[in-house]
Amino acid sequence: MMNVSVKYGITIPLMMMFVNVLLNAQTWQSSIVYFGGDGKLVYKLDSGKNRIPDFSFAGYKNGDSSLPVVNVVHSISPVIGDNTAYIQKAIDSVGKLPLNAQGIRGALLLKAGRYQVYGTLSVKYSGVVLRGEGNGSDSLSNTIIYGRGDTPHQREVIIAGGGSSTKWNSKVSGVETTITSDTVAVGERKFTVADASKFSVGDNIIITHPCTAQWLTAVDTGGTHWYGAGSELGVDVPWSVNQVPILYNRWITAIQGNTITIDVPVFNHLIRSLSQSTIYKYARTGLLTNIGVENLRIDIESLGGVDENHAWQALYLLQVEDAWVKNCTFTGFGQSGLLTNTATRVTVQDCNSLDPVSIITGERRYNFNTYTASQQILFKNCYARNGRHHYVSNGTSYTSGNVFVDCTSQGAYTSSEGHRQWTTGVLYDNHVELDGPRDDKRLLGLYNRGNYGTSHGWTTAHCVAWNCNVRPQGYLIVQQPPTAQNYAIGCFGIVSGISPPAPFDEKPGFIEGTNKANLNPRSLYYAQYNERKNISNVTESGTPLYDFQLKQNYPNPFNPSTTISYSIPSGSAVMLEVFDLTGRKIRTLVKEYRNAGEYTVSFTDEHLPTGAYFIRLQAGKNYSTKKMILIK
Repeated sequence: MMNVSVKYGITIPLMMMFVNVLLNAQTWQSSIVYFGGDGKLVYKLDSGKNRIPDFSFAGYKNGDSSLPVVNVVHSISPVIGDNTAYIQKAIDSVGKLPLNAQGIRGALLLKAGRYQVYGTLSVKYSGVVLRGEGNGSDSLSNTIIYGRGDTPHQREVIIAGGGSSTKWNSKVSGVETTITSDTVAVGERKFTVADASKFSVGDNIIITHPCTAQWLTAVDTGGTHWYGAGSELGVDVPWSVNQVPILYNRWITAIQGNTITIDVPVFNHLIRSLSQSTIYKYARTGLLTNIGVENLRIDIESLGGVDENHAWQALYLLQVEDAWVKNCTFTGFGQSGLLTNTATRVTVQDCNSLDPVSIITGERRYNFNTYTASQQILFKNCYARNGRHHYVSNGTSYTSGNVFVDCTSQGAYTSSEGHRQWTTGVLYDNHVELDGPRDDKRLLGLYNRGNYGTSHGWTTAHCVAWNCNVRPQGYLIVQQPPTAQNYAIGCFGIVSGISPPAPFDEKPGFIEGTNKANLNPRSLYYAQYNERKNISNVTESGTPLYDFQLKQNYPNPFNPSTTISYSIPSGSAVMLEVFDLTGRKIRTLVKEYRNAGEYTVSFTDEHLPTGAYFIRLQAGKNYSTKKMILIK
């Protein structure tokens, strides 16, 4: 009998290559989060009732509203010399305008140019947007705030919000009660209380889980390895009672008897036998809302190298809710390009945090930094370069529910990570490392940091790395804390929970599908969001329903080809273009009139270097931008 492969001119190796291509094209699903027969996500619990929670509530107004388009009510151009008082006066003038029904006053437009700023600008009014004309490096067409000098030492260039690190501690007098449910498991949104009569639907509440001796025993006093090799007597210590209480900032959506339903799930088990949790009505004293920073660049003057006598934070979101930052670039900072504190429901999208200037050690070079009491912060399509912890949760047990989706890291000295003391519910979704490692092979971490720093111990609980890529030589460390779990699903690189490469010996977390392509869904965040919002491509009658949407390219990262899909709701002129990070146009893929519908375009370029690129879709008055990654 003639060999089939010979008869048709196909060699066995070539046939196997085709088989592998077909197999690799097949999508696969996680065993613990997957689409069921009805198309809905199914979540599997382990024996400790651990499960992957719903992260879709992150962002401005929990993702239930688009970012507002705010009209310009005042505009200025740069003046010679120090612009601090000049810009602040303009901000104050917009801040004196009345709020409209949507809680907006208006936008201050800083026209293109370089604004020298020797002090700190304060956006201290709800409903005010600070907007520029572009975030590039050319001052002829972009808005550049140039933070100069060092007075006061290591200051912030812009503070947006009420300006106080309150950690939501203001209470409405007498409106407090205990949670009586034996266990409120991670991912749940309902619980019973001793007395719900003091509360109403629409109340903003704070859930408090005290740090008790019993809970500390259950979590191995934080797992600080204070007694182990390399520990320092009296400095590296176990966590203590009251040190790491868990707080959740929530809204009541329903009350039935003494059962309360909240808007966002809890991201840690609340076990009554370990800690008696309570809720109180938040007084919201000093909290500001609906503040936006858009389309501008903050460059910080320094001597370069290890100089530390310069502005320290570019943009500080402090005591704010329902805020947004988009299309901004931050450079030359010492600690953070963007820092959040006492901040909830914030969207940060299409932002760059680049090239910090400082010595390379602790409390420095945290490009995107969620600090204490930062919850439901959504980072989309952001880019960080040459920092230490590029995308970091540094806020301890007060910080939770934050999402980094389709973000890119380049030149990292060490890992994006949960950094210290029981951050809960953080999602790294399609996080990509373009290169590295530089100093430390750890590039993404959901793990125990033991006696590092100030007894950092267990950094994260119930946190997820989904479809992330730390490249073949990078480490993604995932370990299981007592009473909880961490996850790495469909990730690429060296994914491990054992020591080494983990710095401390602990039980590995849940690791599945390492270096296995075509995870479905590609993005956990978007799958959860689309399901919660009931976003579908057809009406109940089966008629196609098209929205304006630019989808993430696939595959991403790619080399050298990728597919770009988009949809438009009505016939219009369409422009689909590719740009590099400097704004230089690489190619126009579509420039023609198209009818309503869904479209797919291929992009191939064998000559482009490894890096991040932008896809920009315009259809009529609608615009959308996505970041795509080329890795060679």
